[in-house]
Amino acid sequence: MQQKLIKGLVMLASAGVLVVYQYFQQPNDKPASNRPSPAVATETTRNTAAASSSDYRTAIDKIRRAKNDPDAKFWTTVQGSIVKVLKDDTEGSAHQRFLVELSADTTLLVAHNIDLAQRVPVQTGQNVTISGEYVWNNRGGVLHWTHHDPKGRKGGWIELAGKRYE
Repeated sequence: MQQKLIKGLVMLASAGVLVVYQYFQQPNDKPASNRPSPAVATETTRNTAAASSSDYRTAIDKIRRAKNDPDAKFWTTVQGSIVKVLKDDTEGSAHQRFLVELSADTTLLVAHNIDLAQRVPVQTGQNVTISGEYVWNNRGGVLHWTHHDPKGRKGGWIELAGKRYE
């Protein structure tokens, strides 16, 4: 009985976090036709490999520590290999979802808003560099805001095969 109660509370808390997350993503009072068109990918001449491997190791260490901190929320840039492409999340703003292996012991969910940005043609096995906001969840966290911000605030991006998707 106690396990069912705990499971129910966890489900309720998860639903609450999702509602708050969707609330801050983009106002839903605008019809889809009035939303800005998704940004297009641009060829990039930026060399993300120029970032030192210690920068990425530091980011991975920070994500490892954040897995145990429900208040964790920070901007980061990571590199990894796509290990699984998931079904889109279509509730509220549509999000393309995939899992990126950052290290042998760290995998991270990426939620890329495809109402605001172009879908990224990811496939399992590809290497990717992503800049976005890490937010804790009970499954290891999620990296979101991997796109431009229509209100001009800081935004993120995804680089895949020489193209930057903002």
